[in-house]
Amino acid sequence: MYVGRFVVVGPGIGAYRVSSRSFPNRQVVERDGTLTVGPTPDAPETDNPYIAYNCVREGGDYVVVGNGSQVDPIAEKLDMGYTPRDALAEILLALDYEKDDYNTPRIAGVVGDDEAFIGIVRKDALIVEEVTEPTLVATYEEDDPRAFDLTADSAADAARELYDHEFEHAVCAAAATVGDEGAVETAFYNGE
Repeated sequence: MYVGRFVVVGPGIGAYRVSSRSFPNRQVVERDGTLTVGPTPDAPETDNPYIAYNCVREGGDYVVVGNGSQVDPIAEKLDMGYTPRDALAEILLALDYEKDDYNTPRIAGVVGDDEAFIGIVRKDALIVEEVTEPTLVATYEEDDPRAFDLTADSAADAARELYDHEFEHAVCAAAATVGDEGAVETAFYNGE
């Protein structure tokens, strides 16, 4: 099944995977502690504004994961002291779904050491929920948050587990863990 991009978050852990039929020539790179999705060196040129963005970024005592430009302002709201719920709801509502040919939803998660929140804005709804177990939301097919059997407990294992998941057209994956006193570990996996 093809679900497009997806996030999985639970208390202490969050992960994101790019799955793509249209733009498979992408990778995750690390820049100053932030994980960024962008084209590979051999990718064809495009003017599509939705293929490069920060996908994992710290904000306050949290880590934000997501599929687009919403990641930065959510992290900035958290830095300003917003609650995770309010930061997710305000930014997802403000930016709305992507105005592309597919009305692609924006998805994001906020992870703290003992709490997590997940959100999606699609053409017909805005959903933001606190979650107590690993929970998935995707841009297509799985666009309502649901429990997900994530077995990883490290960022590296979570990135690899999402990359290897049976959903079709894996491109790259990124993940983060938040431990005691806000200690953050990030990792990514771009395939072989």
